[in-house]
Order: sequence, then C-alpha cells, then structure tokens
Amino acid sequence: MTGAPLRQEQSLYAGAPGIALRHIADVQAGRGGWEAVHAWVTAMVRHPVNADPDACGLFEGAPAIAYVLHLADRPPYAPALLTLDHHIAAMTRVRLRAAHERIARKELPRLREYDLISGLTGLGVHLLTRGGHDALLLEILGYLVELTEPVTAGYDVLPGWWTGDGPDLRPGPRWPGGHGNLGLAHGICGPLAFLAITLRRGIAVPGQAGAIRSICTTLDQWCLGTQGRPWWPETLSLDEWKARTPRRQQGPGRPSWCYGTPGIARARQLAALALDDASLQRHAEATLAACVRDEQQLAQLTDASLCHGWAGLVRTVQRAAADAGPGSALGASLPGLHARMRDSFEPSGSPPPPGLMEGADGVHLTQLDTGVNTPPISLWDACLLLDG
Repeated sequence: MTGAPLRQEQSLYAGAPGIALRHIADVQAGRGGWEAVHAWVTAMVRHPVNADPDACGLFEGAPAIAYVLHLADRPPYAPALLTLDHHIAAMTRVRLRAAHERIARKELPRLREYDLISGLTGLGVHLLTRGGHDALLLEILGYLVELTEPVTAGYDVLPGWWTGDGPDLRPGPRWPGGHGNLGLAHGICGPLAFLAITLRRGIAVPGQAGAIRSICTTLDQWCLGTQGRPWWPETLSLDEWKARTPRRQQGPGRPSWCYGTPGIARARQLAALALDDASLQRHAEATLAACVRDEQQLAQLTDASLCHGWAGLVRTVQRAAADAGPGSALGASLPGLHARMRDSFEPSGSPPPPGLMEGADGVHLTQLDTGVNTPPISLWDACLLLDG
C-alpha cells in the first residue's frame, strides 16, 4: 500500500474499477467471461494501491478496488481483499478520529468528511458491503447520528452537517458561511440513505431513527414548488438558510442521481421504509413520479451518464419502483425512460468514453436490467446507495 498520488486506474468513478464492475455484471448476466474481468482487475493494481486516509474514499484508491473485488467474489482475489480490509479499517479509524476531534473543536465539517463519494458514508458502504468490521460500522453510524445534531457557528444555529466548504468541496468567497448540501452524492441525503439502509437491515445505534427523522424534517422544510411539481434546491447558502428561501435556484434542477430530485426522493423512500412511515413513502414516490412526468425537468438531461444523466435517473426509478410494488406509476414509467436513455446514448454516432459515472460503462450496467419489479441481475449499485 502507498500514500502516493491517486491514479486513474484506481478510480471507481472514471477508471479501471468501474470498467471491471461492468464486466463482472456481464458475467453475472451470462454475457461475458472472467478473462475480461481479470484484465481490468490487473489494470487496477498495476501500481501500488493508494490507502492514504486523506486521499481515498469509496470511489478512489483501496476502497474502490476492494468494492470491485468483493463483487467479483472470486477465490483468487480473497487474499488481496483481506489485505485491503486491514488497510481500509485503519483508514476509517483515522478518519473517524479526525471527525470527532473536529466536533470537539466545534468546527464545521469539510464536505468530504462525511459524503458518499469521498467520506465516511462511503467507507460505511464498503464495510456494509463486506459484511465485516461490525464495531467499526457501528462507529460510523454513531458519527452520522451525531452529525445531525445542531451546531452553533457564530450567531447561527445550523445542522451539524452544514459545511464550511462551497459545493466544489473547498471554502470560497462565493459561499461565505459555507453551505448546506442536499444531494445524494455529496450532501446529507447520502448519510440519510445509509442510515436508512442499515436500519432496514437491523444494524442500528441509539438515536438512528431520530437522526433519520431529523434529516427528513429538514427536507420537508425545503420541499418547494407545487403538489404536482415538488422539488428541492441542490444547495443552500447561509443567507438562504437564514431567510428560509432559495435565491440562486428558482425552480427544479436537473433530475439527476447526484444532486436532483430523483436521488433525494429515493433517499426519502428508503427512510420511509426504514421507519415504516406510509405517508412519507407515498410522498417520496409521488415526488419521483411527478419528476419523471415533468418534461421541463427531463429536458435538462443532456447525456446518458449515470452520475447526472439518463442512466442515473433510470437506475434510481428502477430501485424505487421495486420498493413501490407492482402497478406503481414509477414502474409504468420505466419502458419510456429506458427508450430515452438509449436514444441519448450515442446521439452523434460516436460512443461516450469508458467509465462508470460519466461514461459508457455506467449506461451499460443500467441497461442490463429492463424488467419492471424483477430482481436486479447484479448488485453493482450499492455504491450509489440505491439498492436498499
């Protein structure tokens, strides 16, 4: 293991791990062989694997490689996985210690302290996926519960997940006082979905249900628009938070997995299922159904990608429709959404670049499952906090 700079081949987001994930799913679907998987696994580990706690997260370095090797579930990879588990556990302990020291200093968190892509939520996903290190997983849940407790910053009382960063993951003059991020990829809906998924699986710490309720209450307060067209702002400045009204965003944004209504609605649906709250579940599903009927929102999707394009919307609706049950409006929308994703995949006749989140491999993975209310072929999307 090394603390050297991260390399593209260790990026689940854009590099070899995401491409390997696509080939693993192909094998599970009966559409490919292990030779292609092994070729990309070899590419992942061509250089020393990075396990620097300050640089790695679920989508980069050792956790990204371990995630792929775990889903491959091949005996030859088991020794490497055990080594990776050791280093990721050590990395997680370092990150938790730093987070608790920051809380003790009464400072606001950096966004990458807790988010899905780079933070402790993503490391929790790794631990949950692996099914080991139960005590460490409970420590992460306890931290996320504490993250929902109010904090005082100057004269302002803010949620504990309010960050001093801007949306670009660092402080900046355009965001004095930091911001509140509601997205699934980098914001509070990542912890919300993770707290809900673990609670549904019987893994819980004191205060977990209350933390889920607290986040949902905040999202209720910031659900804007009309009953037929509800939406959430992607981010909130300190002035907007204090005024209780958004000023930068005047209407629904791009209906994406990463920041938009689909990711937020799925996180709320998972919360409702964890809390056995039928009213919250109906609202979450109705919000997502309204989103996929809204041509003004859909027109903002300009590519087929998983992160912020059609594939992310389709996969989110697939997972939400399965939990909504047979006959739901979400299930009925899937054939049309699949068709629009296919149409957007190669509009210019040239395929998009490889890669999971912004490239062809994420679209390919989404296309493997086309049925309504049928079990998914692969559980590759646990890294997106969609699988429930």
